[in-house]
Amino acid sequence: MKAAIRAVLIVILLLALAGGGGAWYIWNGMQPVEPAGPAVTFTIEKGMGSSEIADLLEENGIIRNGLLFKGYLKWVKEGSSFKAGTYTASPGDTYDQLIARLNAGDVVKEETVVFTIPEGFTAKQVADKLAEAWNQKAEVFLKVIDSGTGLAAADRLGIPVNAELRHRLEGYLFPETYELVKDSTPQEIVEAMLEQLEKKLDSIPDWKTKLDKRGLSLHELLTVASLVEREVVVDEERPLVAGVIYNRLNKGQKLEIDATVQYLLDKQKERLLNKDLKVDSPYNTYKNAGLPPGPIASPGLASIQAALEPKASEYYFYVTKKDGSQGHLFGKTYKEHLANIQKSEQSSP
Repeated sequence: MKAAIRAVLIVILLLALAGGGGAWYIWNGMQPVEPAGPAVTFTIEKGMGSSEIADLLEENGIIRNGLLFKGYLKWVKEGSSFKAGTYTASPGDTYDQLIARLNAGDVVKEETVVFTIPEGFTAKQVADKLAEAWNQKAEVFLKVIDSGTGLAAADRLGIPVNAELRHRLEGYLFPETYELVKDSTPQEIVEAMLEQLEKKLDSIPDWKTKLDKRGLSLHELLTVASLVEREVVVDEERPLVAGVIYNRLNKGQKLEIDATVQYLLDKQKERLLNKDLKVDSPYNTYKNAGLPPGPIASPGLASIQAALEPKASEYYFYVTKKDGSQGHLFGKTYKEHLANIQKSEQSSP
């Protein structure tokens, strides 16, 4: 009898010791790893479940035991909202700290490049700007700009393929300040600029309806907008100059816009010579009637809106004032235009 009682007591003692040991094992396994060394970088891929993430944390030495972390997640009902991305964590972080960061998507911020494309920049100038920002050759970017191949936004915008275009994406690279990931490819960079144009167009109420009413394609609209951008400095005059362009187009009168000739020159001139106006090119609006084959620069939103909703007038001519205001004098007839030219010269400082 005494032997039986002794055996029961031994079993009870062993169970107690086992239970205590198990509790200690669980408690110890859930403790943070001893802080040591630098933070560890790890990446949670899209589609990874909490079980895989727990194993990943254990493999990287961030937690002691992945199995216990899985159990803890089930107990606190967490793990379903973890966000993909690249994280850093230091050995010593608690379960709750790790869970909070994974839920918040507190990922490592990637190094970025900030660059600004001013309004009125040509495709060549944009390529030069991108080359400077990414420390690459301009030709790398110009190749993408000239072809537009493989760019989803180029297809959505319906950018034409035309042998007469100097640069296929000219006028579609929206002027803006951008911040993009440093390891972005030239295709991704150009695509981002096209997508920005889409966003800006969509910010104009009913722009597609207005475009249809004008009987224009988007390409033609941006061509007019680019002419306005290169010709006008004073914002209030943009709709009026756009109206002059449409007046000339409707009448079949040559546009005779200096900016189209300047676009053909290697370097901008303060004053065009008579021989410059005779350059043989479809972009030369002194030789050819109608619009040039495409835009001559990247128009800003104000110029796009002006081209979409021009100000009606009877004006067919305009000349830049020489008083430093950068405004224009407008005329209905060629006779008025000649008088405005004389008036402009007299007002020069």
